[in-house]
Amino acid sequence: MYLNSRDFALKAAAIALGKKALDLVILDLTGLTVIADYFVICSGESTTQVKTIAEFLEHEFILQGIRPAGKEGADYSHWIVLDYGDVIVHVFEKETRDYYSLDKLWMDARTMEFHENTSDLGREDKRALPA
Repeated sequence: MYLNSRDFALKAAAIALGKKALDLVILDLTGLTVIADYFVICSGESTTQVKTIAEFLEHEFILQGIRPAGKEGADYSHWIVLDYGDVIVHVFEKETRDYYSLDKLWMDARTMEFHENTSDLGREDKRALPA
């Protein structure tokens, strides 16, 4: 199954929300870096929830024949990174996310915020000013 990077990021967001991910945001990094086109960033309230969200994401994509190119942080589950090439998923424990402030580090990126009400899927946040 082929998904362009934007659709893949949206799908990853929906999957994470299925496991009650908190404060989910997608950063559109297109034109800002060669690292990836999108970061999907979310939080869990505990290391158990962080691990559950990451495992569920990985499992759901494996069912579609998509495996991450890399996976880091699963041993401690404070910050798990799933690298899908053009899309990198960051699942943080709440306190760890606050400490590293990845959202602020990439504040020039356009963002899309998500809430438990998935009718907001795809709504762009106007936090960052267009270049």
